[in-house]
Formats: sequence, C-alpha cells, structure tokens
Amino acid sequence: MTRRKYILHKMKPTLDDIDNKILALLMDDARMPVSTIAKRLDIARTTAIARIGNLEKRGIIAGYGVKLNQELYRPAVRAYVGIAVDPRKADALVKLLEKMPEVETLCAVSGPVDYMLTLRCRSTDELDSLLDRIGALEGVRQTSTAIILSRRIDRSSI
Repeated sequence: MTRRKYILHKMKPTLDDIDNKILALLMDDARMPVSTIAKRLDIARTTAIARIGNLEKRGIIAGYGVKLNQELYRPAVRAYVGIAVDPRKADALVKLLEKMPEVETLCAVSGPVDYMLTLRCRSTDELDSLLDRIGALEGVRQTSTAIILSRRIDRSSI
C-alpha cells in the first residue's frame, strides 16, 4: 500500500447524521447561507460553520460549483452508454474518449460493461453518429445505450 493510500485509509471519513444533512443541503444549494443550514438542522450557527470548515479541511467537500438551469441550458439529448472493452485496449480507448467533447463523464464500473459514459448531444441524429463513432473505436466490443428522459433527483454540479 502506497503512503498516500495508507494515509487516506487511516483518515477514512466518518460522518454523523448532522454532517450528512449538511452535505445534502449543500448539494441541493451550495450557496445556502450558514444561518439557514443552522436553522434547518436546529444547530448553532457557529456549529454549522465549524462543521462545514471541518468537512472542507478533511477534503469531503472538495469544492463548490455552479448548477445550471436545465430548462435554459440543456442539450436536446443526453444518454448513458455502457461499453464493454478489450482490456488490452482500455487505456488507449479512454484517451480517445477524453478527446470527445460530447462525453460528460466516464466511469469504470462493475457488471456486464466495463465503462459507463454520459453523453451530451444536440439531437438524436448527432447521438446516433456519435454512437457509431464510439462503436467503431478499437477496443470497443459492445455498447448499450439508454437515453435520459428526465432527472428526478439531481445533486450534481451540472
């Protein structure tokens, strides 16, 4: 185990109920005033400040972001794409996918696929073309696509 992994392992964050509630509130609205957080959780404002500072110091809160209005800024089509790959070609494939601006996220996953992508396209025609390009990349054995119809819960930055 590397020194960094050892340190991270020893510092494994333990969060209590209040920490989890603070994180949920901040994920919904990163600009929520500390006084509002304190009122909602029935804790002192100074306690909320200290808790948030501690979460930041421990790296649990890594930063704050902008959440865009999906009605005003949203591409016409977003999709999840599962990709099964040849393990010997995986690193090269990831580098090729990094160059595609339509790829929002790429996650290594367990299960029948190796990677899960989130794609953002302007139209279904563009998505279709992009899926053909991805499917033709060296190392891709199979893809499986699900078009996102709506977000029911969204705690992401974008």
